[in-house]
Amino acid sequence: MRILFHAAGHKPAPWLEGLKAALPEAAVAEWAPGAPPADYAVVWAPSQQMLDEQPQLKALFNTGAGVDALLQLRLPPHAQLVRLDDAGMSVQMAEFVCQAVIRHFRELDGYEADMRAGKWSFRKPRLRAEWPVGVMGLGVLGARVARALQQFEFTVNGWSRSPRQLEGVRCFAGRGQLDDFLAASRILVCLLPLTPDTENILDRHTLGRLMPGGYLVNAARGRHLVEPDLLALLEQGQLAGATLDVLREEPPPPEHPFWRHPRITLTPHTSARTLRDESIAQIAGKIRAMERGEPVAGVVDRTRGY
Repeated sequence: MRILFHAAGHKPAPWLEGLKAALPEAAVAEWAPGAPPADYAVVWAPSQQMLDEQPQLKALFNTGAGVDALLQLRLPPHAQLVRLDDAGMSVQMAEFVCQAVIRHFRELDGYEADMRAGKWSFRKPRLRAEWPVGVMGLGVLGARVARALQQFEFTVNGWSRSPRQLEGVRCFAGRGQLDDFLAASRILVCLLPLTPDTENILDRHTLGRLMPGGYLVNAARGRHLVEPDLLALLEQGQLAGATLDVLREEPPPPEHPFWRHPRITLTPHTSARTLRDESIAQIAGKIRAMERGEPVAGVVDRTRGY
C-alpha cells in the first residue's frame, strides 16, 4: 500500500513521520512530479498535476473540514473524497463561537474601549431571552457549537438544508424555512459548507431578516458573505456588528475597510485549526477500514459539495 502526502502550507516531515508510525505496513512519501502510483493521498490544496498523475487513487483524504477548493479541481474519477469528521476541530469551533457570542452579548468590546479611555462604565445587563442565537449548518461542527451555546443558556435555533433534529434546538430546514429561522434569531453563526447553493448566502436579504441589532459570526468561508451588504447594514444600523474569521481574500489588502471598521472583529482564519496527531489517527483508521472493504464516515457527495 502506497500513500502520498501533498499539502500546501503544511510541514511535510511531521505528517510523514506520523503516517508512517500509524500505518507501518504502508510506504509513505511526499508527492513529487513523476511519483509512482499510490493507493491513497493525504492532501490540502493539491496541485492539478498531482491529481492528473494519480488517476488510480482509491481515496483522497482532505486535512481540513471544507472541501470546496478540492471540488474545483479535476479529481481522479474513481477516488472517494473523504473529509475529516472532527479531529479536534469541533471543540475549537465551539470555543471560538462561544467567545464571540458572549463578547458581544456582554458588551465586552464596549467595556474594553471605555477602560482604555479611562472611563469606569456601567451597562444594563441584557436578557438572554432577547438574544437567541441561530446556527446555520448543523453538521459535526454546528451541532457541537449549538450544544455549547446551550450550556450558557442561550436560546438556540438551527438551520440546515435538509431536516435535522437536535435536542433543545429549534430546527428549521430548507429555503422555505430560512426566513422564519432568521426572524427568530438575533445573533447569526454561519458554519455552512461552501457550495454553489450557499455562496453569497449572507447577503442584504438574509442578514436584514435578523432581529433588529443583529450580529454575525462567520467562521465558515469568506465567499458566504457579500461584504458590501454587511457594510451597508452596519451603516444603516440594522446590524450591530460582526466577528469574521474568514474573508474572500486572505489576508485582505491593506485598504480593505474591514481592517478599520469599529464594529467588525477580525481573526486570521483560526477558529478551528487542523490538529495533526488527531487527523493522522483518523485517516489511518479510515484507510484500514477501506482496505477491509468497510464503509467510512466523511465521504463527500460531489454533487452536493459536502
